[in-house]
Amino acid sequence: MKNNTGTFYILGAALLWGTTGTAQSFAPVGYDSTVIGFLRLAVGGLALLILAYSRRELGHLGDWRIGPTLLAAFFMASYQVCFFVAVHKTGVAVGTIVGIGSAPIAGGLLGYLFRGERPGRRWLVATLLAISGCSLLSLGGAALNVDSLGILLAVGAGISYAGYALVIKGLLEKLAPNAVMAVVVCLGALLLAPLLIGKDLSWVVQPRMILVVLHLGLATMALSYWLFVRGLQRAQVASVVTLSLAEPMTAGLLGVLLLGEQLTPQAFGGISLIFAGLLLLVLPTRRILRQVSEDAG
Repeated sequence: MKNNTGTFYILGAALLWGTTGTAQSFAPVGYDSTVIGFLRLAVGGLALLILAYSRRELGHLGDWRIGPTLLAAFFMASYQVCFFVAVHKTGVAVGTIVGIGSAPIAGGLLGYLFRGERPGRRWLVATLLAISGCSLLSLGGAALNVDSLGILLAVGAGISYAGYALVIKGLLEKLAPNAVMAVVVCLGALLLAPLLIGKDLSWVVQPRMILVVLHLGLATMALSYWLFVRGLQRAQVASVVTLSLAEPMTAGLLGVLLLGEQLTPQAFGGISLIFAGLLLLVLPTRRILRQVSEDAG
């Protein structure tokens, strides 16, 4: 039951992450993705920091392992940069397939190497289904732009995501969840701050942009990572990263429902495959076997 509860926390976080692209579509013309990435971390980190401080969960400096904390912040920041630049260089389709698709593989390997976790065949089948679904959903019949640096950065994004999930899981063994995410996210924002030098930030103060930043910071960062760390405490790293593939599924559905995008048969097939993979991880094994038996009968 503990692991099953964790899957729903992770799914909740992934559903919130899936609203990121839709929210950015309401940003004013001329926005900079790097700046939005920084603002998302800054607003979300500050909200988590206030929560952790009010609950007296930050503890003392001696309670923190400096090396792993800085490493988690580095992975948090590098994911933002690698993914956004990869998508810019090689396009949404290839960037999404390689970035999101490589994350579960990296998560499974890192969890096995550093924590001795053995995901098992069920995770493998679920991951293959979800990655295949992401490929169908992302391709959408568009022409592919294969850029070597873009591919490398997309893989870096996948490794970064799996990396911070792994390191944060270790930090959660000794520290409060709110405190871990507050410190890691705030440090990640500080690492990205130098990228703002020389940028035109006049568009940031527009009322519409303020609303977008508040949603990105409070919903897709603070609330989502409040859920994420609680799921991470209860599930293996490999399963956590695979469950996060609910993000592109949510983004695709929101594009149809709110932005008027067309859901092609290929995209529908992709969403169905992702959903099947997630269902395989969410449902208890006995329930799956019983359902198979009923269908066969």
